Amino acid sequence: MFVEWPASLPDGGVSGEMALTFDRARERRLLVVPPLFEEHNKLRRQLVAIMRNLDRAGFDAVLPDLPGLNESGEPLERQTLSGWRHAIDVAATHFGATHAFALRNAALLLPERLPAAIHAPHKGAQLLRGMVRARTIAAREAGREERAADLLQTGREAGLDLSGWSLGPQMIRDLENADCRILETDRTIDPGEIGGAPLWLRAEPGEDASQAAALAEIVAAFMGAQR
Repeated sequence: MFVEWPASLPDGGVSGEMALTFDRARERRLLVVPPLFEEHNKLRRQLVAIMRNLDRAGFDAVLPDLPGLNESGEPLERQTLSGWRHAIDVAATHFGATHAFALRNAALLLPERLPAAIHAPHKGAQLLRGMVRARTIAAREAGREERAADLLQTGREAGLDLSGWSLGPQMIRDLENADCRILETDRTIDPGEIGGAPLWLRAEPGEDASQAAALAEIVAAFMGAQR
């Protein structure tokens, strides 16, 4: 079901955001950290499939929206990576999460205090380079020439529109230096463990039932082993 939760904002305010929950008030509760930007669009159906599998296995799960993304009414250009990290930490407390799961660039937002299963973590600089590359390719196809270095310099000072995502200057600077949080207590999941081609490489959003089942099984085993 969908519920509203109080997400924190970079200016200290609060925004009512939506969250998809499979909640039966069970002991083990998973916070599914949402991937960012285009990967969220491509992978949301897969994340929901993973959550359904975990629900059947006896674990609660919640997937919160972040301010500025998905159904949020907050302006994206005002958001920062540190603000999203704080919002995720608030979500972990609000929903009583005991564990976290991050797929790809969602690993940039993991709360420090929760043991996490992390599938194919993706650093901020890699994410930003991919978005800038997509813009330069689109510009070239339209008969314009844009240089990545020039775009990044503009982005650091004034923000940047990348593939329809309006990012503020602080977000650009944050992403350039953002690393994934991976602790000794975490479970890193290699794509080879679940088989098949990664869904984030597809041109369109999709899901894969066998991959979702395999990931849910690994996450369930991880949660069951943690005390």
